[in-house]
Amino acid sequence: MIEVKTEDSVTVISLDRGEKRNAMLPGMLTEFESAVRGIGEDSKAVVVNGKGKVFCAGFDLKACAADESGDTMRALLTGLSKCIVAMRECSVPVVMGVHGCAIAGGCAMLGGADVVVCERGAKLGYPVVKIGVSPAVSAAFLMSAVPHGAGRALMLDPGLIDGSRAFELGLVHEVVEDAGAVDSRVMELAGSLAAKPGVGVRETKRLVNAITKGTSDLGGDGLEASLSRVGSDEERAMLGAVWGS
Repeated sequence: MIEVKTEDSVTVISLDRGEKRNAMLPGMLTEFESAVRGIGEDSKAVVVNGKGKVFCAGFDLKACAADESGDTMRALLTGLSKCIVAMRECSVPVVMGVHGCAIAGGCAMLGGADVVVCERGAKLGYPVVKIGVSPAVSAAFLMSAVPHGAGRALMLDPGLIDGSRAFELGLVHEVVEDAGAVDSRVMELAGSLAAKPGVGVRETKRLVNAITKGTSDLGGDGLEASLSRVGSDEERAMLGAVWGS
């Protein structure tokens, strides 16, 4: 479910469940975190992307609805938090490419990247309040990236925004016209970063990580808030309604 390739000092980590719109499963997030934590000295930059028509449509809600215990949802929320923190703590720059959509958990992943390139027409947002799930797991990371007023609206409003609006808010850092341009631009940026003196880049990111450590710490509070809603009658009813069961 995760593909990892390293070439010319750039490691590319791809969500590889394109037939399911890269919907996240617990094992997929475990693989992703391990891939990021395993970045070696031979890598000077990381690219994160998604295979298929979209970057990521969020959690696999069918799997969540089928598990009445709530354990699948808990594992997904915990795994998502760990993946975001792993990207933040990665010693080299993480460049993320978003095409098609980055919704709910997919949108939350943006909080771990250093640079995000997005397709102009891509759809982004946190619509999980519609199914009784709290997006608080990503609140600290979102609120450190965008103005607080915009962050509040994105967390509470189940609507979606496009890539252009995401750029205006600071959620993404560059917009390009199509998915092909996303792929080429992230590789160009990663290659440029990898060509810079490695010590300087790593030390810069180390300092940035130290400055933003409070955000990662608050991420734990957000995870607890999201976990606190798992298994509620409201959540089970809404998940069941989504899948007609």
